[in-house]
Amino acid sequence: MSSSFVAFGVIVLLGTLFLRMPVFISLLSASAVYFVMQPHLPAQIMVQRVVSGVEIIPLLAIPFFICAGIIMNYSGVTSRIMRFCSVLMSRVPGGLAQVNVSLSMFMGGLSGSNLADAAMNSKMLVPEMEKRGFSKEFSSVVTAISAIITSLIPPAIPMILYGSIASVSIGRLFIAGILPGVGLWLALMALVGFISVKRSYSQDVIEKVALLAAFKSAIIPILMPVVLIGGIRFGVYTPTEAGAVFIVFALVLSIVYREFSFANLCKALKETVATTASIMMIVGAASSFAWILTREQIPQQLTALIVANIENKYIFIIVLNLFLLFVGMFIEGNASMIVLVPLFAPIARAYGIDDIQFGIMFIFNMVLGSVTPPIGTLTFITCGITKCPLVKFWKEAVPFYILLLIWLMIMAFFPPFTTFLVNLLWV
Repeated sequence: MSSSFVAFGVIVLLGTLFLRMPVFISLLSASAVYFVMQPHLPAQIMVQRVVSGVEIIPLLAIPFFICAGIIMNYSGVTSRIMRFCSVLMSRVPGGLAQVNVSLSMFMGGLSGSNLADAAMNSKMLVPEMEKRGFSKEFSSVVTAISAIITSLIPPAIPMILYGSIASVSIGRLFIAGILPGVGLWLALMALVGFISVKRSYSQDVIEKVALLAAFKSAIIPILMPVVLIGGIRFGVYTPTEAGAVFIVFALVLSIVYREFSFANLCKALKETVATTASIMMIVGAASSFAWILTREQIPQQLTALIVANIENKYIFIIVLNLFLLFVGMFIEGNASMIVLVPLFAPIARAYGIDDIQFGIMFIFNMVLGSVTPPIGTLTFITCGITKCPLVKFWKEAVPFYILLLIWLMIMAFFPPFTTFLVNLLWV
């Protein structure tokens, strides 16, 4: 009988999402329906689960890394990395489009947020790309798709969330994302270059002598992900402490570069609070709904059902990826991760799938949903800023979707792609 209450809650969740209500309200509504239909359960439990969902210590890393990334944006770090990328890609087919892709790669190790990355590049690069002859839809697609790299390069916020939920080492997840992230950067560069040559998009030629100067001004922030992973690997600090270190480092850079003011600090702190609050509201609301699923033993029932009917783990991987791609089309990635990871992580272990491989594959699946129709957060943020029609965006993105699906299949069926560096560096 109680399982029917869960089913009704799921219906409420999907219905409110289709009505474009905020994700955290949809999740809270689904949880509230469950408690209303079971009056013997104290309503205080729901509040406790929401609060306890955001009291997980590793989640402290999220506001730390967000704050550090925003401070770096205001302190001139972003402009220096952009200049380095511009010089580095000046002779590569695609020019400014390649800068767009590369900036996501290098800034991913600083901001940790793909939404922030997409918003920043939409404002800074897309108008300039249009002036250089790139179409609005191509510029928008490159911006949104390349922002996916940010979720694979440490310190990616989805990795922190996944590690906290699934009790998997966040440091190991950081290392596991390097090869897929760097590989995706190179693959996107190749595709962007091919399209740019085919359409005769322009590119600028910058003297090689400028490369050394640009590299010197950007070398310190570019190497920060290396310092981050090295410190976590050798036990100098935890991922949460690394976030605090990042803030100190960002403030030091702001003093060195002399492009930061007290007014900018106030703006950075305000943005940090707003961004963190939006994430934590989803985390808390999703934690409450996840508790309901656990209480009703949905994970155990689902595990038994799937294992009994699917004997081959590769068939399970195919079915899982299709399901996650479908879910990602409608539900925000962080929310679906909090709800679905407790369901599917035990099943993956039952099939002998490595926790790290499953984690990176799961994260990539959720991020992939952020650029696919009909509901894609990266798509809506990018097109909202660039004023690109959604239909034109989706049509232009077809070759990029094919590339991302190929990348997902490599992650799913070739475990060393995600575990090689972890096994090599984390013994």
